[in-house]
Amino acid sequence: MACRKDGKGRVLRKGEGYRKGDGRYSYVYIDPLGKKRTIYAKSLVKLREREEQLQKDQLDGLDIYVAGKADVNFLFDRYISTKTELRSTTYSNYLYTWNHFIRDTFGKKKVRDVKYSDVLFFYTDLINTQGLQINTLETINTVLRPTFQLAVRDDIIRKNPVDGAYCEVKKRNGGARKTRRALTVDQQRKFMEYVAKNPFFYHWYPFFVFLLGTGCRIGEAIGIRWDDIDLENRIIDINHSLTYYQRVDDSYKCEFRVSLPKTEAGNRRIPMMQQVYDVLQEEYERQKQEGFCVENVDGMTNFVFTNRFGMPHNPAAVNRAIKRIVDTHNSEEEVAAKKEKREPVMIPRFSCHIFRHTFASRFCENETNIKVIQEVMGHADVSTTMNIYAEANPDVTKSVIEKLSKNMDIF
Repeated sequence: MACRKDGKGRVLRKGEGYRKGDGRYSYVYIDPLGKKRTIYAKSLVKLREREEQLQKDQLDGLDIYVAGKADVNFLFDRYISTKTELRSTTYSNYLYTWNHFIRDTFGKKKVRDVKYSDVLFFYTDLINTQGLQINTLETINTVLRPTFQLAVRDDIIRKNPVDGAYCEVKKRNGGARKTRRALTVDQQRKFMEYVAKNPFFYHWYPFFVFLLGTGCRIGEAIGIRWDDIDLENRIIDINHSLTYYQRVDDSYKCEFRVSLPKTEAGNRRIPMMQQVYDVLQEEYERQKQEGFCVENVDGMTNFVFTNRFGMPHNPAAVNRAIKRIVDTHNSEEEVAAKKEKREPVMIPRFSCHIFRHTFASRFCENETNIKVIQEVMGHADVSTTMNIYAEANPDVTKSVIEKLSKNMDIF
């Protein structure tokens, strides 16, 4: 292959370039985060001086690491730079977890100095002092353990000090992860009736009906567009989701991005139940008068559910709304129950993902064909459907046993 040369006939090295238009030289390289970067200079000599300095800086970083002077943050930055296969949302979640829970505290410890007991103390403090749930600690462990495993593989440390720490802390704090419970029929009805009748919260009603009537993941629901809604045939086409995450830079700003389903099962068509059709039809007519969403996310627009600023909802805002609704309902219910001299009927706090659990529970209570449930829920593995959603409801269990008793005449 012919060598590339500049305007003076000098041979250019790999990554170097020469622009005839302005006479500038360039050098393209890949930074530790896997991003393509370019540096420029007015002369080839100056460019190569900058190349040498760049290579020296990279080697200095490696020397610090190998010499054992690196802290845990440095180790994480090296680890995350190797994870080029991660989806952008997963990558961002890892960064958020590290920056939020580790970087300013445990992250400043020297790698060689970290012992198993240090990890135990750190995890215990997160649970007891900061009030983290065991589920959140599991997420932290998912990032911290492989970070130290990199140091083991690089022969910087002999053993991974994180190994076993999470299991020990989990055992001390009740063992299993906190189970997500679906709303009961009464809780679901009471919640939706309250939203429907409250003028301050009614604007959430169509969105909550959609969640409870389709079982969509929150990202799928906030990303649904009118292009995905077939009102004539009453079909909802699920083919993407919106994610809202922190940018991979120092701005700490969040943005929406479009994500495609992780598995083929995520692409699916859901028939509309009557209640979902009604709210979508009403919402469509309203937006015909007031205007459709024009916000553009990765080339997509025309989103069905938006906030007062015309932007798609983000999951955190949905969770805050649910919390306000539940807390307001319970506060009013306590006052009413006291006045009426009865026990208050409270709604438990829950997250937006519980809508999906609740839909699946109602589905399982009324449908015995697991493959149908799996298809509507968008699970690649039927065991996910069974293990996560088909939880035993005491009332349903009692009803099934009574039905079984009536139908069996062998006793």
